This record gives sequence, structure tokens and C-alpha cells, in this order.
Amino acid sequence: MNEKPCSFGTESELRDGQGESVSAGHSSLYPDNSALMAFRGIPISELKNHGFLQALTTETNGWQPGVVNPEVLRAQEEWEVVDTIHPDTGVFSFHPESGVSSQQPGQLVSFSEALQHFQTVDLSSFKKRIQPTVRRTGLAALRHCLFGPPKLHQGLREERDLVLTIAQCGLDSQDPMHGRVLQTIYKKLTGSKFDCALHGDHWEDLGFQGANPATDLRGAGFLALLHLLYLVMDSKTLLMAQEIFRLSHHHVQQFPFCVMSVNITRIAIQALREECLSRECNRRQKVIPVVNSFYAATFLHLAREWRTQQRTISDSGFVLKDLEVLAKKSPKRLLKTLDAYLARVSKGQASLLGAPKCSGSQGPHSKDLTFTGVCDLQSHSLESAGLI
Repeated sequence: MNEKPCSFGTESELRDGQGESVSAGHSSLYPDNSALMAFRGIPISELKNHGFLQALTTETNGWQPGVVNPEVLRAQEEWEVVDTIHPDTGVFSFHPESGVSSQQPGQLVSFSEALQHFQTVDLSSFKKRIQPTVRRTGLAALRHCLFGPPKLHQGLREERDLVLTIAQCGLDSQDPMHGRVLQTIYKKLTGSKFDCALHGDHWEDLGFQGANPATDLRGAGFLALLHLLYLVMDSKTLLMAQEIFRLSHHHVQQFPFCVMSVNITRIAIQALREECLSRECNRRQKVIPVVNSFYAATFLHLAREWRTQQRTISDSGFVLKDLEVLAKKSPKRLLKTLDAYLARVSKGQASLLGAPKCSGSQGPHSKDLTFTGVCDLQSHSLESAGLI
């Protein structure tokens, strides 16, 4: 601890004087390692800047380097693969001949940009599969006609069909926009500045049930990812997304965040098809913003219910079933609750979900328990939802 700071001369002095003595006296340096010990703790950048590394590796007085350690060679080869690193932006550039992808991390994508992508690509093959409304016959049709919600205005039906068509689209790993959406969700939830692989265990940390997010989109398609994108890219709902994400990692009340979100999207799809959202869509003269808000409001209600009622993953099936009934019956009430929440967020209030209560014991990990979603409930099969 009492070592004196090391001072360096100029690079030319080191080359002409000290550098020469270092290279010329190499045979005497290695036996006692005294010179090497003197350089311990000195940053490599300083040695490089003052010419020591050049002096140690230059052929001086006819000296030729001996056998180089294979590990050193491997380390040098791996380091040379990396071309540049930009810490502020998290951008890595790689030599293409190395076999490592040379693509730089993609920019975050907004919800409107992703939506525009689906508005411009050909979705005709997916549109053929949709059933815009639930088919009713007999007394059910009569009751819905007399006492049910109003029909969606004619001018809004194309927008509704686009929502349902996107729900038919799966995750395409070959589509750059699909990858950007996934990467954006990952970065916003984890705070990472770097891209990640489209397959891997890291997706389980976000609340998917496996290494491939595509396998968890059953019944909701890419609309489930668009809803997550909306949640994390809208400044008004980002706080809510982060709070629910933290709740999903609670040691007792944990649940798979993304899988739960997919189930909320399924509820939103069914509510749209059953015309539960038609009144609000007609009032706003929009469909997509209403569906987004309904999704966020339903997720917020679930999170509060989950925390206050001490729910665990074993309750998921029944919680989602009750939530679907409530959401379809009182969409206006849920939307008002969301508006109140967002108003408090705009005033700079802290956590609105509150800290989840702890039961004191360590709960089992969510991977060890079975998550029951909307599609697993007998009363809400995919066939009745018109999604298969």
C-alpha cells in the first residue's frame, strides 16, 4: 500500500533508454520477475501510451521472442474480432469474417411505427381467418339485439378487422420488424442497452414460458407483442409496466409477466369480437386506441387484484376467468380506473400499486408451477373465440 506512484518519461526516452534496457536485459528479468512485478497494477493503456508495450515486443539488439503462450494467442484473436465498442450507445461492430453478426443493435421501435408496418404489408392470407363478431343464434341473438351493446360503426370495421388480423399473425424471426419489437420490449423492461438473441433462457426472465417467445402467443398472435410494445413505449403506461413487472418477480406472488400479458390480450380480443367495446369505439371514432387502453386497464386491474388479494400463480386460471367476466361487463369502469391512474402518474406520484405484502415464506419459482391461462379454461376455448 506504500508503493510510490510510477512516473513515465516520453515515448522516445523509453524507446531509446529504458525500452532498450528492458529488451536487452530480458534474460535477467524473467528469473526473478522483479521488473514484471514493478509493472503490476499499471493500466495497460498507460503502458501502451508510454511505449512500454512496443518496447517489449520490438526486436531490439537482435532479440527474438520465444514461444508465445497459446492462451495469449487465443485471447489476441478473440480481441481482434471486436472492431469498436461505444459504451454510451451500446453499439458493437464486428468483423464480418469472424462469423459474428456485424449488425449493430437496432433502434427502439415505437408502437405507431410497428403498426404502420402491419398496415403496409400484405395480410390477406391472415385476414381470411378472422371472425369479426361472435355468431349468435336463437334467443341469444334476440337478447343481444334487444339489450346488447350497439354495433360498431361501419367506418370503424376495417380498423377492427386489422386488429383481429394482426392477432392471427405469428412471430416471424425473419422479419426485421418482429425482431425489433421483441428487442424493444426486452430493453425497456430490463433496462439493457444491448440486443439479445431471439431465442434463449433470457426470455423466461421476462415471463415467457420457454426460450422461444413465439410458442406463448397462442390465441393472441403478434397483437400480444404489440400490446406489450404499447405498454412499455407509452410514457404514461411505462411506469405501470415496470411496477407490474416487479410484482411478477415477487418471491411469493410471482407470475410469468409476458404470459399473463398475452392472456390479457386474449380478453381484449374477445371483448372486441363480442362488441363490448363498440360503444367506446363509436364515441372516440377509433378502435386501436380503445383496444390498447382496454388492455392496459385490464392489466392494471389484474395487478391490483393480484397484490391486494395475495394471489399466487396457482390462482391464475380463476383470476383470469373472473377478470374476463368483469372486463366484458364493465369496460367503461376499467377505462375510468386507468384514466385516474394515469392522472396520478402525470402528477409525479410514486408507486401506485404499492409494495406487495409478504407472507414471510419463500414461494416456489414460477417455473415450478403450472400457469393456467384463458385458453386453458373449458368455458373459453379457442374455438369459441374464433381464433383457430
